[in-house]
This record gives sequence, C-alpha cells and structure tokens, in this order.
Amino acid sequence: MEQVSLLETKNIHKWYGKIHAVNGVSFTIDKGEILGLIGDNGAGKSSLLKVLSGYHCQDQGEIFIEGEKVVINSPADARELGIETVYQERALVDSMSLARNFYMGREPVNRAGFLNKRKMAECIDVLKEIGLTINSPDYLVANLSGGQRQGVAIGRAMYFKAKMVLLDEPTTALSVKEVHRVLDLVLEFKAAGIAVIFITHNIQHVYDISDRFLILENGEKIKDIEKAGTSVKELSEVLMGE
Repeated sequence: MEQVSLLETKNIHKWYGKIHAVNGVSFTIDKGEILGLIGDNGAGKSSLLKVLSGYHCQDQGEIFIEGEKVVINSPADARELGIETVYQERALVDSMSLARNFYMGREPVNRAGFLNKRKMAECIDVLKEIGLTINSPDYLVANLSGGQRQGVAIGRAMYFKAKMVLLDEPTTALSVKEVHRVLDLVLEFKAAGIAVIFITHNIQHVYDISDRFLILENGEKIKDIEKAGTSVKELSEVLMGE
C-alpha cells in the first residue's frame, strides 16, 4: 500500500490585491519530518504558513491531511486538525499569566463553568519536561525572555498533541544558548513523530536539523530537495540567485 503523506498541498495560490504572494505551490511532508522552508524576503514563506495555519484562506488549491481533503478557514480549524503554529512575533499576551497564555482559546473549565486553575497549573510540569523551569502558572508573560516565550509556545504545541508544528522564524532575537534550546526542542518534535515546517533566514540553523528543504522565490517553488542532496553553501547560492 502506498504511504500517505501527513500533509499535501496541491497548487496553492494566495493573492493580496494584485500581489501574488503564493503561486501554485505543491509539496508534501511526512510524520516526523522536518522541512526547512527558505527563501528571501517576499518569497511567500510566511504567506504559505498562514494558509496552513488558517490565518488566511488560499484563493485556489487544495490541502490534504493524511489523504483526506480538508478546509482550513480559521486557526481553530487548523488546531482541530492537529496543526499548531508558533509565529515569529510569539503570539503571547504580555499582560496575561503563563497559564492563561498556555491554554488560550482552550481554557479548561469546571462544572460550574469557571476556569479550572488546578488543571491549568499542569503547564508548569509540561514546561519542566522540556527544560523550562518557571515556578508559578501565574507568572506574568511580560517577564519571560525571548527563549522562554518560544519554549511556552512550543510546549503548548506538545501538550495539545499536535501532528504538525509550523515555526515562523523561531530563533529570531534569541541568544546563542536559547537558539540551541529551540533547535533541540524541534528535534524532540521529530522524535515524537511530529512533523515540523521551519522558516528561518539563518541557513545554518535550518540546515543542521532539517531533513528536506523547500525553497520559494517570488511565491513560487523553485526547489524541493533532500538534505543529502545539498549543502549550506549550495542553499545559500540558490537564495542569492547564483
């Protein structure tokens, strides 16, 4: 029996007015595979991720999850399908607690309809499992470092048992130590059988952990290549148009 990919896109298009941000992109990704999505500014990387995350709807094309055609009209639809997203801007609310951010949109309630704070406190144990020690679920997110914020977002994806995680520039503005921790967490996704699409401008970061690379230029797919078939130097040359 032919193996079915976890996700497959066919001929995805996205326009913003006259701007053709995603132009007929088709690709697949399997369980436990890390796909490096690379390209220059304006290549269409984030636009493609926003289609998959439900933030924007494609104007043309089809999306399949495990062989079944799906419609992703909202982030809630994506989460229901097992797709979690960690955005470049780290979509956390500074004025809210760690627990409220962790369960945002999926807050557990008790029989009386109030927040189940005991259940929400589990986020502390989840974060400890990935090496992030924060003493209280009431800790204000505004006081977290960039790496800690990314850890919260990544821990949330693991807790809610994602099938696939979309990472949009997850290492931007992080210290060297924090970058290595985020990359280690991505490899933990792989070990758990979770697929990852990883956007970054840092070719070395994405090369170290990816199995395959999808390169976009002006909204179009120009290369889909296995890691074994390329090098950091060759990927850089493609991005520079050489």
